[in-house]
Amino acid sequence: MHRILVSNDDGVYAAGLRAAAGGVQGLGQVVVAAPSGQKSGVGRSISVFEPLRYAEVNLNGFRAYAVTGTPVDSVIIGIFAIMKGELPDLCVSGINVGENISTDTVTTSGTIGAALEAASYGIPSIAASIQVVDQGDKFDMHHGAKHSFAVAEKVLHRVASRVLENGLPEGVDLLNLNVPADASEDTEIVVTRLARKIFTTKVQERFDPRGRPYYWIDGDLITQDAEGTDVQTVYQDRKISLTPLSLDSTARIDFKEMDGMF
Repeated sequence: MHRILVSNDDGVYAAGLRAAAGGVQGLGQVVVAAPSGQKSGVGRSISVFEPLRYAEVNLNGFRAYAVTGTPVDSVIIGIFAIMKGELPDLCVSGINVGENISTDTVTTSGTIGAALEAASYGIPSIAASIQVVDQGDKFDMHHGAKHSFAVAEKVLHRVASRVLENGLPEGVDLLNLNVPADASEDTEIVVTRLARKIFTTKVQERFDPRGRPYYWIDGDLITQDAEGTDVQTVYQDRKISLTPLSLDSTARIDFKEMDGMF
């Protein structure tokens, strides 16, 4: 029987985590290990200066392990403590509230960070996210049922079953799945590449009651890009984006071009 590890970055109480577990139900034995609280935007950070703990939680029949750390910590504890070092056949991270598209989010998303960590051990991995219309929804606690994961859950099941059956193509370590807000079960899945940016970065300066400045990092969404990118596919074409990712970030150049530069 296949063994599947499920994690996320929205926290163990998030509705999307239950949806992810539901999406792979029936495909194997499922173990759920996720951060005890909201950990969005921490990327692939890992706790090296403090110990970690985990506890089993039961939420109306949904059983999971809450880990006092980051998404990556949760994957590590899931594999090496809870699963006793037996590598799962698949890792699913999500389902995240908020699309994770472009290089901006791939390098900062805790959802993708968890999938990257699992992939580093040779485990085929999927990071799954749904688009939100209101960007402020990304910063909620996600305990309630405001968002529907029904379509994403079924798409995830389809993708996960194919990965378990066939593995990932050579050179692919994980898949980044993004489902538009208005997608249906019949919405086309398109294999895409990463767009360069999704935000035009800005900084807002404000002042505390004592007149001292403080800053909020902010930015406007970039919703249009070249054909074949994840940004264009989700925002303009309204199709499901599936981006194959690799752990190897080495630039694809002829190294001879750099001879003599340094």
